[in-house]
Amino acid sequence: MSWPDTLIDLFGVALPIVQAPMANSSGIDMAVAVAEAGGLGSFPCAGLSDDKVREGFAAIRSRTTKPINLNFFCHDAPEQDLAREAAWLERLAPYYRELGVEMPTPPLKATIYRFTDATCATVEALRPEVVSFHFGLPASGLLARVKQAGCKVISTATTRREALFLAERGVDAIIAQGAEAGGHRGMFIETDVATQIGAFALVQQIVQAVKVPAIAAGGIGDGRGIAAAFALGAAGVQIGTAYLGCPEATTSALHKAALAEPGRETVIADVLSGRPARGVINRFIREQGLIDPAHPAYPLATPALAPLRKAAEANGSGDFSWFWSGQGAPPAMGVSAKEVTRKLADDAQALLG
Repeated sequence: MSWPDTLIDLFGVALPIVQAPMANSSGIDMAVAVAEAGGLGSFPCAGLSDDKVREGFAAIRSRTTKPINLNFFCHDAPEQDLAREAAWLERLAPYYRELGVEMPTPPLKATIYRFTDATCATVEALRPEVVSFHFGLPASGLLARVKQAGCKVISTATTRREALFLAERGVDAIIAQGAEAGGHRGMFIETDVATQIGAFALVQQIVQAVKVPAIAAGGIGDGRGIAAAFALGAAGVQIGTAYLGCPEATTSALHKAALAEPGRETVIADVLSGRPARGVINRFIREQGLIDPAHPAYPLATPALAPLRKAAEANGSGDFSWFWSGQGAPPAMGVSAKEVTRKLADDAQALLG
């Protein structure tokens, strides 16, 4: 079996490896390192204002001319419900008292940005080679403008039905996000986490359903996983957790320690942010449960928990932290992102012959 050229030709990269855009865990250094190694480096923009997106992309461009992916979120604007927010905060009050932290008061303020008309104008000015979306796609007019700017567009599907939706709207490639993947589920049609299946099963479903190239994501962290994804019809892979131990990652020391645990347990839960996401299980998840519709709408659940996280982490505890992680093996610690990328590619190519 040969090394697939589909993404190499589509994105203008040397390797069909996409670095997952991990907000809070990756940034400029990671995107540059992976791009220089031949993969598609990704810059997470959902937590940045448009000005910060421009600043970050300028910094990346000062260090590499290789293709770069800018990633944005397309979640619905949260409906502010003061009573619901107050009830959730009251539920968290014992934790605030325990840690001696002042509890925020409604209205809670979102710290995650949506893809807007102004953001689209920023993309048109920057003209990155690739733009990726999470939680679906922006409005058709905005999507058309991104494509007219010459950017290749990719988005995440977690089911066959979501893949069909994306293909019908002209995306250039689909990220098949299996249930093993760390971080937020890209779910935008499905609402029940029970619908989420593994990456390899999902890749096969998408390859059979659409003609758009599929990028396998979830639990893939070595050459064997990459080779297996290609054998099932994937045109490329997206890898996240394997990069979290790199010096270029902005992962906290506590997060890295949790990732290094050989027997770490991860779960898909929505109580940390308001949307289903896979991360390392901790005290808060154990005590509050995995899924609870009582939390504020995404992303307003995060600021309700953020003061607790800050206080606990200052004491060396991850009891209230969102340590996103996939189900793959623990990442290598201290190995550069460039080295990780090259090893992934070399090991996969050796297996593919």
